[in-house]
Amino acid sequence: MPQRTNRRVQLADAAIEVLAREGGRGLTHRAVDREAGFPEGTTKNYHASRDSLYVAVARRMADQHTAAMRRLREGMPEGISGADLRALYLTMLRRMATTARSQFLALFELQLEGVRNPQVRAALGEMTLAGVDSAVTMHAAVGEPISARGGGLLEAGMMGVAMSMLSLPDDVVGRIGFGDAEPLGRSLLAMAADAEPADGLLRGQAS
Repeated sequence: MPQRTNRRVQLADAAIEVLAREGGRGLTHRAVDREAGFPEGTTKNYHASRDSLYVAVARRMADQHTAAMRRLREGMPEGISGADLRALYLTMLRRMATTARSQFLALFELQLEGVRNPQVRAALGEMTLAGVDSAVTMHAAVGEPISARGGGLLEAGMMGVAMSMLSLPDDVVGRIGFGDAEPLGRSLLAMAADAEPADGLLRGQAS
């Protein structure tokens, strides 16, 4: 792989870390240079504007997420059960607030940027559809089909809960019952199962 491609990936990964740690205000060319360990001016050579840098982050995260969802669908073992699927979603919910914290903090920042930036919005749309398609496919595989709307509610619910877990005071998280992932995950999955299909969509089919 050419060095130029490698460097673009390194810069995008560094920008994800900066965005997660410093927020949108801290996403500067110099901050990304420092995070990546590159000479000052390197990021500017690849991304002339902050908009370009945001788009690079969004594209990198969309590509990673889409690939991860594809591997998840293709790697489903034979005989997977509803209990296995629920355990998977509980694990994902816990990861959002722990080991995958940087990725999800950066994603929340991208969602704000996506309100104003069509290219970022398009990348977020790809990520959402990948998650919804995976949810619909996996639920069908275990004999518990959900609609595309149900998959969308599950995706949005997981993201909203993760945002609350990462941004609210610990005592508030506990008081509203978001501190225990297991019953919370069951509630989110039940919400997805109860969702009516959107007009023109059959239960168990993605758009």
